[in-house]
Amino acid sequence: MASVCAIIVAAGRGTRAATDGPKQYAMLGDRTVLARTLSVFEKCNAVDAIQVVIHADDHEAYNACISGFEKLLPPVDGGATRQASVRAGLQAAANYDRVLIHDAARPFLDQAILGRIIGALETNMGAVPALPVVDTLRRRSKKGLQTIDRDGLFAAQTPQAFDRAAIAAAHEKAAVEGRDDFTDDAALAEWAGLDVTLVDGARANHKLTTSEDMREAMEEQNTVLPDIRVGHGYDTHTLGVGDHVMLCGVRIPHNRALQGHSDADVGIHALTDALLATIGAGDIGDHFPPSDPQWRGAASDQFLAHAAQQVRAKGGQINHADVTLVCEAPKIGPHREAMRQRMAEILQIAVGRVSVKATTNEKVGFIGRGEGIVALTTATVGFER
Repeated sequence: MASVCAIIVAAGRGTRAATDGPKQYAMLGDRTVLARTLSVFEKCNAVDAIQVVIHADDHEAYNACISGFEKLLPPVDGGATRQASVRAGLQAAANYDRVLIHDAARPFLDQAILGRIIGALETNMGAVPALPVVDTLRRRSKKGLQTIDRDGLFAAQTPQAFDRAAIAAAHEKAAVEGRDDFTDDAALAEWAGLDVTLVDGARANHKLTTSEDMREAMEEQNTVLPDIRVGHGYDTHTLGVGDHVMLCGVRIPHNRALQGHSDADVGIHALTDALLATIGAGDIGDHFPPSDPQWRGAASDQFLAHAAQQVRAKGGQINHADVTLVCEAPKIGPHREAMRQRMAEILQIAVGRVSVKATTNEKVGFIGRGEGIVALTTATVGFER
């Protein structure tokens, strides 16, 4: 299968946007424009790597907004023109078969466009998303205004997809001949004789160019309701012969031990289920079947880390994790902070986003008789819209 690298052109200054600094690093809701753009490619299974081309002065701003992305290659510095920046990106992506060249200032790209342009490369050397022109067009000339027939006219968007070797050769040819006036890569490709086809674009995939564009985008982000999902988890294990219990990733000396196929950490098991619930991914038993001998005696922290990774792969951000332990013994209070710290490490979130509480069952039932421990958990995860 052909490998695919997304080249994100982010070296521009964006002066027309009237932002405090380059527009790609302006905040759009809770993230920068660039981070929103990168997230679309990060989620696309067909994209193997992301190569960002940045301005030499922007390394600090870039590093501040790329946390959590796993497909990023080391950034490269761009040139004086967009063409020069794309050329630098193509050179850095030399190990990939196909490239998707995209403007950092188009953060509203959707997965459907990526599917269409990548699919079109099966039979074409290049593919460009485009929209038919719907407005009446007029040209000003010495003779006055002239109406232009819009039939067959399209407005091109990005990302533009190409066979990497072919578009790289076209860029090198343009550089040798001193041509740096192409408005996009499709125009350069056509000049070089490459077969470029059009696929359907999307109105939402517009470029943030002016201050009005930025204002409208920010207002839209502020009016869209956030996608916040809450998952619940429950687990119980009996107490049997042993000298310690594992609770929320912490080993606690005790005159009994929790019984189970793994280390029987009820807190982590229940929280794993809660996280998986936010993405509809079943429960812990679906991912780590107790019938599988490889999980016998296994440390449960790997179960929770797996669930967190699954959530992040779906675009989720873990906002909060809450665990309530119900038991008569051992005492949880002395170990509460160690539990919070350990689960924060596993989830890769701030310890302030983790809560651990405990209560007894007032000597009632199997918990009251000291026969087992119960955990009830809630996970709160935010997703992009």
